[in-house]
Amino acid sequence: MTRTGSLLRVRLCIFCGSSPGARPDYATATEELAQLLAQRGIGVVYGGASVGLMGLLADTALAAGGEVIGVIPAALEAKEIAHTGLTDLRVVGSMHERKALMAELSDGFIALPGGSGTLEELFEVFTWSQLGLHRKACALLNVAGYYAGLEAFLDHAVQERFLRPEHRAMLLREDTPAAVLDALERFEPPVVDKWLDRAAQT
Repeated sequence: MTRTGSLLRVRLCIFCGSSPGARPDYATATEELAQLLAQRGIGVVYGGASVGLMGLLADTALAAGGEVIGVIPAALEAKEIAHTGLTDLRVVGSMHERKALMAELSDGFIALPGGSGTLEELFEVFTWSQLGLHRKACALLNVAGYYAGLEAFLDHAVQERFLRPEHRAMLLREDTPAAVLDALERFEPPVVDKWLDRAAQT
């Protein structure tokens, strides 16, 4: 998660819901993570919205003196959900451009609770890591057991030989904000082929 060069700072991309969710635990964890990021001098990159956990993340990090960069497609900005008080708001042409720019600006990725959009964003960068397109850590912040079902599915995919155990282990999981930041700091990507049973395919 360390960038080289004294003029560059570390930033983490946070994927999270545009809704607050059903449990107060989700907001509590979001606020705690945002405060820790600001305290550690880690910038936030996120989807640029002012609503749900996304808005809470941005507001809390900004209030704590942190840097917050939002990336939002023009179509969503037109719906007036863009956060107008960020350190930097980047408006792009499409969802694809949004994800690419968020990944480019970031040194690692954390998924707070969220819905299909959060999962889609996370799994794209997780897949890129398996393919060796980047060496940045990806992690789940498993607030109140939110991602337990997803973890069970990934373990099933390993058992059914659609996912290597080494690649499964690349998606980190911690239950608290402090622990997930420490896990990202320790992360060392494995060097392993993406494809199972390659010998059988040749």
